[in-house]
Amino acid sequence: MGGDSAPGPIVEGAVLAAREYGIGILLVGDSAVIQKDLGRHDLSGLDVSIVHAAQKVEMEEAPSVVIRRKRDSSIWVATEQVKKGDAVAVISAGNSGATMATALFILGPLQGVERPAIATVLPTLTGSAVLLDVGANVDCKPLHLFQFATMGHEYAEWVLQKTQPKIGLLSIGEEDTKGNEVTKEAFKILKASPLNFIGNVEGRDVYSGTADVIVCDGFIGNIALKISEGLEDTLGKLLKREIAATLGGKLGYLFLRPAFQRFRQRVDYAEYGGAPLLGVNGISIICHGRSSAKAIKNAIRVAKTQAEGQVNERIQKDIETSMALYKDIETSMALYNKVHEEYLHSPKRD
Repeated sequence: MGGDSAPGPIVEGAVLAAREYGIGILLVGDSAVIQKDLGRHDLSGLDVSIVHAAQKVEMEEAPSVVIRRKRDSSIWVATEQVKKGDAVAVISAGNSGATMATALFILGPLQGVERPAIATVLPTLTGSAVLLDVGANVDCKPLHLFQFATMGHEYAEWVLQKTQPKIGLLSIGEEDTKGNEVTKEAFKILKASPLNFIGNVEGRDVYSGTADVIVCDGFIGNIALKISEGLEDTLGKLLKREIAATLGGKLGYLFLRPAFQRFRQRVDYAEYGGAPLLGVNGISIICHGRSSAKAIKNAIRVAKTQAEGQVNERIQKDIETSMALYKDIETSMALYNKVHEEYLHSPKRD
């Protein structure tokens, strides 16, 4: 029931996914409204059913509302299907804060995960890259960024099919001395880890393909994502305006139209589906409020790939290993700092 035009595009995308991927779908929400939309589609041979939920969470409502007063809402009931094992993943184009809060409350974090992160896939010159976190955590510690890198590594390897994905830390300069205290400490941890860490990457490198996984806190990540969305929209409008301004532009467009269509497909968010909430004990995909049927279909594909790649199980294993490593790194860094401090205050320093 979530999304700007729900449930139409949600139902259509679910039917498309059921047919194309041969999987079962549970449509959760007002059964009468959903049934009306389902009646417009051919369901022969498809495993599509309805789970009734009497309430829905409005886009402007606080995430806490669903936990306190809306436990018969579509997002709550849908997430419960995953908790009970009746579904593998929950996908929502509704209130993203409520979707995340419900996933954390019902599914809980994976053992050892300090903070789940929202990941998004971005187009690059060499294919695609994962940016995380893009909004779940405004303030982060170095350990959180280290865990984001670990989770992003598994997602890039098993969902995006990247071999030994390159991990970059988003900062204001390539040098390891650049950034705030959190990023500088995270740099040291990532450099000492077994991850394929390539160092700091700047904002201009996000779309270059330099890194397969780009790590940052949710405050920076969300701003970067929203700027990118705004830039894409503005460039599209400017391009249309310039093409329409002259006869030459219109004629040139006829020849370049296939190239423009391919470009549009590369940057279209609908091609990448939704944003996974990594680090929770289940699969939760957060979709854009204006998601089309194609976007929903691709979000379901992403969830299917994540389940088949056993990404959560791999993240759980990596987190357990990385936490032991982190404690070793933390001990080593503390010892180094102690020795360095003693050296600085030593009268025989020269």
